[in-house]
Amino acid sequence: MKKIVLVSIIAMLGIFTMNAAQGEKAFGAQFNYASKHSMVGLGLNFHYEFINNVRVEPEFIYYFKSDGIDAYNLNLNFNYLIRTSRSFAIYPLAGFSYARISPEIGDGVNRFGANVGLGANYTINNHFAFYVEQRFQILKDMNQSVTGLGVKYSF
Repeated sequence: MKKIVLVSIIAMLGIFTMNAAQGEKAFGAQFNYASKHSMVGLGLNFHYEFINNVRVEPEFIYYFKSDGIDAYNLNLNFNYLIRTSRSFAIYPLAGFSYARISPEIGDGVNRFGANVGLGANYTINNHFAFYVEQRFQILKDMNQSVTGLGVKYSF
């Protein structure tokens, strides 16, 4: 299963990179907090603005072990940017989520679901931006709130 997930991530990034000649592209790193099991995680993402103000964002988040449970998320979100100034934008986000939760004892749990949330982006210069996101993950028996703080590098 891990090999399938890894190959899927690589394929998604490859597809978006090949088509990324016209719009803004950026890689990001983030710090996350998930409410369901009070877990802290680190994430990586890539975004590509394929139409003015609309971007797609594949994302991977790994949550560190907490109370004998570790987890990871694969997300594919879409953002609609509402630019309030040259350096600031807010955006609603919606997308798909896959979560894998692995307890120390017993079998892990796989869940597919959806993300709905809101984010804000502050551009520092032509290459760097800070962002904050708050989303609600809708997963069977595991709905949770996820807060993210991060930095992106545009190229």
